[in-house]
Formats: sequence, C-alpha cells, structure tokens
Amino acid sequence: MAPRKILDPSKLGQAFRTLSTLNSTAKPATQNAMPECSFLPPAYKGPDYDKITDIRKKNLTPNIVSYYKKPLLIHSGHMQWLFDHDGKRYLDMFGGIVTVSVGHCHPKVNKALEEQVKTLWHTTNIYMHPKIHEYAQRLTDKLPGDLKQVYFVNSGSEANDLAMLMARLHTGNYEILTFKNCYHGMSPYTMGLTAHSTWRFPLPGVSNGIHHVMNPDPYLGIWGGSACRDSPCQTDRKCECNSESGCSAASEYYKQLEQVFKFSLPRGKVAAMFAESIQGVGGTVQFPKSYIKKAAELVRANGGVFIADEVQSGFGRTGEHFWGFEGHGIVPDIVTMAKGIGNGFPLAAVVTTPKIAECLGQALHFNTYGGNPLASSVGLAVLDVIKEEKLQQNSLEVGTYFLKALEDLKQKYDIIGDVRGKGLMIGIEFVSDRVTKTPLSVPHVLEIWESCKDLGVLFGRGGISGNVMRIKPPMCVSFEDVDFALTILETVLSDYHIKKQRSWNRNIRK
Repeated sequence: MAPRKILDPSKLGQAFRTLSTLNSTAKPATQNAMPECSFLPPAYKGPDYDKITDIRKKNLTPNIVSYYKKPLLIHSGHMQWLFDHDGKRYLDMFGGIVTVSVGHCHPKVNKALEEQVKTLWHTTNIYMHPKIHEYAQRLTDKLPGDLKQVYFVNSGSEANDLAMLMARLHTGNYEILTFKNCYHGMSPYTMGLTAHSTWRFPLPGVSNGIHHVMNPDPYLGIWGGSACRDSPCQTDRKCECNSESGCSAASEYYKQLEQVFKFSLPRGKVAAMFAESIQGVGGTVQFPKSYIKKAAELVRANGGVFIADEVQSGFGRTGEHFWGFEGHGIVPDIVTMAKGIGNGFPLAAVVTTPKIAECLGQALHFNTYGGNPLASSVGLAVLDVIKEEKLQQNSLEVGTYFLKALEDLKQKYDIIGDVRGKGLMIGIEFVSDRVTKTPLSVPHVLEIWESCKDLGVLFGRGGISGNVMRIKPPMCVSFEDVDFALTILETVLSDYHIKKQRSWNRNIRK
C-alpha cells in the first residue's frame, strides 16, 4: 500500500487547538485537517448540561463513571462522527466501546428498525415470527463447520454466562479456564471468568471452578519476540522462533498451560476454556502464533470445549477474517458474540453445534427478549451493510495503514512502548521506560487522552494499568479520518514531549 502524506501538526496553528471551532457549522481555514461532514445534527432540546450532571449524581448509581474531566454530553451520531449538545463534532475512534460496527445511525440499519417497529415489536419465542428465523440462518451461514445452532440473548455477559452453562452441562465437567488479563463480562457468573481486579467484587463463590492461567502476552509476558504476533506490528524483543520449531513463545506458554492441567484440575478434566481472539479490555493483547490452536487441542483432549469470545473481535473488525478465531486456525465448539453484532442495539448470541445445544433440553430455559423482531431486523441489516459496503476489507486496508503509521510514531516518541493489533482493533501501550516497560502513570496518560478529545478525536483506554490507548472505531472510517487522528495524536505527543523536556531542564537547573 502506497504511503499517504500525514498533515504536519506544526502548521495547524493555535486555532487548531480550540475545540469550539471543531463543529459542524464553523470551520476556519486552519481547520482543514478535520475531514468534511455534510451531516448537520438536529438542535439539542434536552435538559441543560448542569441539570444532566445533577441528575447523573442523584439518580444514577455511582459505578456509572463518565470519561473525561468534563464529561461529554453526546446528543447525535452519524457514521464515524459524534456531536455534543452544542453541536461540536468529534471523530469517534472507540465506537461506543467497540460496539458501533457499521456507523452511528447507519441509514440502512435505521430503516430496518423503523420498518419493523411499524410491524411487530415483540412476541417472545412462544410464537414464531419470521425475523429470528431469517437472521438465525444468515448468521450461522457466516460460521464454519457444524456451528449451526444459535441462541439469542441481549449482551456479551449474557452470552458468556450461557456458554458457561452449556459447557458444564454438555461435558459433565465443572472446571473452566480463562487467561489472566481477560474480560468476559460482569454478571455474577461471568465475573469469575474476568481476570481484571478492577472489574471484580469481593463476593463468595464467584470464582468457583474457574482458573486464570498465564496470559501468553508477547510484549509484557515472560516470553515473546519480534515475529510472534499475527499483526503488521511486532514487539522490539529478540525472537527465538524459527521455521522448524515454530513460535518459541507459544511453546513455552503452552508448557505452562499443561502444568495447570497436571496440578490444578480434578483428574485433569475441564469443562471449557474461554479466549478472546484478541483481548479487548486488557489492552488489545494478541497471543503468540499457534498457541490458541494448541490450547484448544489440549482442552478437547481432556474432555472440554473451546469457547471463542468474539464480542469485540468479530464481524470483520480484524480485517483478514470475519471472525477473530479464524486467524488462529481453529473452529471453536462454542462462539459468543455481542457489541458489533447489532451496531449498538441490544443483541448478542451464542452459536454452537447441534450436539452441544441438546444439553439445554434438560430443563426449560428462556430469554424474554432474545431474538426479538426488532433486534433480529437490526442484525440482518448489519450483516447486509458489512457485505455491501465491504467493511471487512475496509478494516483490513485502513487498519493496516493506521498500524503502520502508528509504528512510525513509535520511532519518534519513546513513550510509545508497543503498537499492536489487526484491522481496526488497535492498541498503543504508553510507557515511562521502554527497557523496563514500566507503564506510563495514569495522570500522564489522561493528559494525552484528554488533549486528543479537546482537539476532536475520541479514543478509548484499557489495560490493567490504564496505559493502553484503545482504537476500535466504526468500520466505516476512511484514510482521511485516520490521517486526522494521526495528526491530532502527533500534535499531542509532541506537546507532551516538549513539556517533559522543559520539566527535565528545570530540574537540572535546580
């Protein structure tokens, strides 16, 4: 792919630093870096900002935490753009936490929902309605092998919750394996799967039968090198891999997994192993090549099923494949999916084989809203848009370009310790020391993150230390959008570097 010219942040001027000019109606000549958008948001008619803030404090539970020092009051969305209550425009590079897959308020998805609203809202599955059947066939047609039966739910937590139940019922085993640094949900059941202390409450029984195994992280883990990841970007570590023995890091991490089977599992038996194809909340962590395939084989050899969590990595986001697990060369026994499946509409699913699905016949099991006519209509439209607008291909091309450009930024700014990902699932790990990989402290990360927002670009954050910038935009983003995001990021990093240098100089003079 031919290199594209990135705008020079030094030419943007002080006016470029004022967010008030980055809106849908006013754009001075110095603001040409922000791509054009012909959409005009409707006028905001809700409660004023202070009233909203007061309601949030008094009437919403305190665990609902807002991004940014002064939280945004988002009023309208269009494709890759978000607009606040004042009409200011932002480039959304986080997609509602990797949830908006084809674009905010995509016209075709909106139309499908509107038409269904006029026809039938809800019946539950005690009656048949056409949309759930049309969608079930279309969705399972996208999956390989015998993954042909689907159960619809409303969220990723519900999907993983059900997958746990199915795995234990089907196998007759109880123990479940997940990786340290993983995120699989926050229901009381799935909280045990999640291995992030920040997402866990001190409740008894949450982790019963669940084992968190060593995370095979080529950047921060014990083993890893410069050829271990399935990514355009690799770590700076020396690599021990060779064509004959394959990935050395994968082999070493696999030995650690074998130790869990040997010492921690009753008779070595297991019900299931869960794995995100690329860890999302954990900071876009990728596993060494061939590790997941070996792990799945080990799990099955010991009576278990392998469960692929595609909540964030599915539906074409990784570019090369429609499903993230395809990049690992496996066909899972169970696949869970949510977020991008409905472009923000409450929709999720568990897909498995007919043989495994039989276990749910042991008792009644019911989800009131799962597969309702509205959600099924939205799901069908999302599949149509991904195909018609070639968004998987766009994820590959635009995402690869983005990753390569971020790798160039890494060479210029030593606070970037690692750039990783595939397609439009990207992470940037900020460090205070590249050699020790010490995470950049949260106040400094927040300074960078807030400054990007002030200049019109919304990124996410993640990682156990909160030092990873998560980039997972709607898959409709363009090269021009990426150029703008890169310009903003380089402007902010340049300013940060200058401030740090001045601080050092002052300390030396003292």
